Amino acid sequence: MFDTSKKNKFDSALIIGLFILVITLIVYYICNTLELGTMSIVIALVFSIISAWSSYYYSDKIVLKLNNARPATKEEDLKLTNILDSLMISSGLPNKPKLYVVEDNQPNAFATGRNPQNAVICVTTGLLNKLDYYELEGVIAHEMSHIKNYDIRLNCVVSVMVGFIVMLSDMFSRWIFWGGSRRKNNSKEGTNGILMIIGLICLILSPIFGSLMQLALSRKREFLADSTAVEFTRNPDGLISALIKLENDPNQLETANSATANMYIINPFRKNTKEGKKKSSSIWSTHPSTEDRIEALRKIR
Repeated sequence: MFDTSKKNKFDSALIIGLFILVITLIVYYICNTLELGTMSIVIALVFSIISAWSSYYYSDKIVLKLNNARPATKEEDLKLTNILDSLMISSGLPNKPKLYVVEDNQPNAFATGRNPQNAVICVTTGLLNKLDYYELEGVIAHEMSHIKNYDIRLNCVVSVMVGFIVMLSDMFSRWIFWGGSRRKNNSKEGTNGILMIIGLICLILSPIFGSLMQLALSRKREFLADSTAVEFTRNPDGLISALIKLENDPNQLETANSATANMYIINPFRKNTKEGKKKSSSIWSTHPSTEDRIEALRKIR
């Protein structure tokens, strides 16, 4: 588990560095298209550093705002707070995560934050109403595993940064569509021309590669979080039963969006397939198939 946490910290630093580089190239290309001259590289660097800093320190608040989450209270969510308290000793977390609730009928949950000291676990009211004590315990343990393994930092940073790049690409594409590219540009020679070409390539391809990286990271870490959750609870049946209920629930999560779908314990946009047909994950899947996760948990018994 220590090796996983260490690797996730390194991956987070690497992704932030790549994000700064990609955003710098994209903004440099946009600034040159707008004929801002020699100030383009300065503007690009400042913009990319500020956006990376904001994504790192405020990614959890951004995600909670996107999901319209409210803080949990003992008066309204006693079972949830009691489960968290009971898992603190077995999880070994240094600080108790904050609890938030989303008003939605679909049972689901996610964890977010930049580190275990600033972590948040968010659940839906559907999860609280439809799961029994041991099923809910399995889900909360799963999210605490993400916190302990530093998956939350990696997933949250990637989600916000990928969403930002997609938004930037979309805005500039619309600007070009409405005639913004008709401006003259006399700086497409030499080094400036090369940087602009690279920036254009990043503008076009980075949303695709960013999304694929986001999906691959999520799929890989769900199996580890499941097995770590069993270490916390010593009860694989609770999590298995919870996953079955979550998979078969017909409700759609109203507050979910494509930028944060990978953070949930189960895909909030899942579609039910015909009975008897095995679901499988693909390169575009946010999560491994529930059947594969349940099979892996049964082997732990």
